[in-house]
Amino acid sequence: MVRYKNGLTFGQRAADKITKVAGSWAFIIGFFIVLTSWMLLNTIILVKNWDPYPFILLNLVLSCVAAIQAPIILMSQNRSAEKDRHKAEYDYAVNRRTEREIQKLKEQLNRIEKKLAKIK
Repeated sequence: MVRYKNGLTFGQRAADKITKVAGSWAFIIGFFIVLTSWMLLNTIILVKNWDPYPFILLNLVLSCVAAIQAPIILMSQNRSAEKDRHKAEYDYAVNRRTEREIQKLKEQLNRIEKKLAKIK
């Protein structure tokens, strides 16, 4: 795998970009318009339609789109899950470090409190 400047391969970057587009409202609305146009052109407007009512060709196209789009989206989701896991591990390490620092501060406050109690 060839890695680029930001640590991502070409395939990973492409999967992220495709997922960003395919998961948008613009894509959904555009796809709905294409489907509606396809059906209208084949049932009402054109006298000689290329894909009559059961829309077998349209079903084939939709199946192909789904077959290609699903794995790409899954690849992008896997990368997102991996990034989230790394972030969670980092957060856990920071929290553990913070907990140790707070414990040290608590011990120091306890020592100071004992010294103050002896002075009174």
